[in-house]
Amino acid sequence: MKIVFATNNKHKLDEIRKILGNKFELLSLADIGCHDDIPETGVTLEENALQKAKYIADKYHCSVFADDTGLEVDALGGEPGVYSARYAGGDGHDSEANMTKLLHNLEGKENRNAQFRTVIALIKEGHTILFEGIVKGIIIPERRGGEGFGYDPIFQPEGYDKTFAELGNDIKNTISHRAKAVNKLADYLKNL
Repeated sequence: MKIVFATNNKHKLDEIRKILGNKFELLSLADIGCHDDIPETGVTLEENALQKAKYIADKYHCSVFADDTGLEVDALGGEPGVYSARYAGGDGHDSEANMTKLLHNLEGKENRNAQFRTVIALIKEGHTILFEGIVKGIIIPERRGGEGFGYDPIFQPEGYDKTFAELGNDIKNTISHRAKAVNKLADYLKNL
């Protein structure tokens, strides 16, 4: 089964291809010739995922899924949340600046509880379904590890004494928020 993953993020694409294995032929936006700047103007992860999936489904008439992921920190009222990729301002995806701002905002706070949450919106034959994956953990006060991307060097998942960046992609891809949401998506698609 061919399905489009509405992303240009190589890290996400590689991660999801590893999780799905060879069960599906996963196409990227580049694979279908889409180089548009797809709007993400929602105020929730659900809205952004739906907006991206609907844009591709309407324009390319294909089965598609899109995701949005946010890091939600208890002591910051759920920040950075939907703004995780551009938390430090600018055009976004500056992981170092985002981590620096988050660690600064957590200075002096005892509650370091956080969760990564991924929402996937699937549009297939006109039907829309949402899948969610959550992994709880804490924000540690210093960066550790060299793998992964985004906030991985400062996020330590529950039940582990290492950050996502220290655990490595193989372990992360079995326990992460994205893995949980993608596995729900894959189970749904396999049962069609």
